[in-house]
Amino acid sequence: MGQILDPGWNGEAAAKQSAQLSSQPGSKKAADEVSAATRKMRMLRSLQCGNKYEKLARAQGATVIAGVDEVGRGALFGPVVAAAVILPLDTRIRGLRDSKQLLQEDRERLADVVRARAIAVAIEEVDAETIDRVNIYQASRMAMSAAVMNLSPQPDHLLIDAMRLDLPHAQTCIVYGDSLSISIAAASVVAKVYRDARMRELDAEYPGYGLASHKGYATPEHREALRRLGPSTLHRKSFAPVAQIDLPWEEQEDIPSEENLVCPGDSSV
Repeated sequence: MGQILDPGWNGEAAAKQSAQLSSQPGSKKAADEVSAATRKMRMLRSLQCGNKYEKLARAQGATVIAGVDEVGRGALFGPVVAAAVILPLDTRIRGLRDSKQLLQEDRERLADVVRARAIAVAIEEVDAETIDRVNIYQASRMAMSAAVMNLSPQPDHLLIDAMRLDLPHAQTCIVYGDSLSISIAAASVVAKVYRDARMRELDAEYPGYGLASHKGYATPEHREALRRLGPSTLHRKSFAPVAQIDLPWEEQEDIPSEENLVCPGDSSV
């Protein structure tokens, strides 16, 4: 079915970055990155989102099926958010697909449709501090597991986008699941709309980073703001673009000199 998506890849951010890279003439690397992003976007758009996997799960005896997905995994700022959605049997929602392939107004409209038609919806988030402590992969699994456990009724089968959870439920792990399964796509859209709204709220609390625009992803504008302002308390310090920023230290005298950072020759470490 293909390879698992790069956990740091985000369709909106990739599209913006592709446009910016393409404006830099003479850069073979930039052209290659644009080409790779464009190919991935085209491939995802070619996939058909339907209820094939829901039918397969029911053929195995499942009666309550939940789609599970996360968003914000590759962002430099804020929480990773997961949603779990249970849709009625043979639900069809025109235009529903992976949230990264949708315009904002379409995502928001479809999220409202999903909420209106779903049997159950649950959303959970894991904050940046926890992400730094346990790593983004485990934090994503934590958010997804919590979302599932907060569903009522509880599902007897999970359709999950390229991941397995430490839960007793029967599970089907689907590569590119948010582009193939209507249940996972529903979870993707609900989670994305929720997280985007959170980023707009946090933009007012943490001005200057442009969060309302890039939603915390590693765009050139966000990186420049990080260089100018330094990381905020909600930036993910374990992510390289944040960790490598020269922090705007206020008390320079507290920084050890370079020679003091070198271990003595007779020491063991």
